[in-house]
Amino acid sequence: MIIAESAKLPAPMKPNPEAFTAAERRIIEKYRTPRQVQAFLRKLKYNREEEGDSQRSFREVVKRKSAHCLEAAITAAVILEQHGYPPLLLSFESVDELDHVIYIFQKNGLWGSLARSRDAGLHGRKAVFKSPKELAASYIDPYVDLSGRITGYAVVDLNELGNYNWRFSKNNLWKLEDFLIAYPHKKLGCSERHYQKLLKRYREFRERYPKRQALYFENKNLWL
Repeated sequence: MIIAESAKLPAPMKPNPEAFTAAERRIIEKYRTPRQVQAFLRKLKYNREEEGDSQRSFREVVKRKSAHCLEAAITAAVILEQHGYPPLLLSFESVDELDHVIYIFQKNGLWGSLARSRDAGLHGRKAVFKSPKELAASYIDPYVDLSGRITGYAVVDLNELGNYNWRFSKNNLWKLEDFLIAYPHKKLGCSERHYQKLLKRYREFRERYPKRQALYFENKNLWL
């Protein structure tokens, strides 16, 4: 089932509090809002997969205190699911196949996001967007580096995975990764002219500041 952006979301199949360890419950009780969860994600060490490729569950993220983008999105989904939010992810496709995954939520009918990334511009967004597509478009400019360029996006409800243990598994979640890769994505992008402008700006910035984060984006006030 592909979720239409205007469709009513299914009721979440969230686990009972007893399913969590004491450490996990403390995190869930402490971080109750999207803004608080984004702050928690920023505290996590970025998982550069130095020990090999990984797709860790919420339980493993809590144990290891590190996460890459998909692991952070899963973590946000588990925490906020306990506070009444559906477990929704937004997946990006890129020309260089270095895709990005974020957690998305609604507040007062508007969409926002939570995320972990090596790039500051790919973290969360305030809930100010009228649709997931509009939210996804806010990532187009910050996504451009020497190889990255968004080509598509998809909104995915993790309830579609049924009984798959994406919350607590000790094993890598390769099934979830494959599910996201195969999921139909809608086209999203910018004109070639705009892309070349963004690429030129990025190259010039990187040559001048090889170790700095790019923070020159116009929509920075919308970052969470």
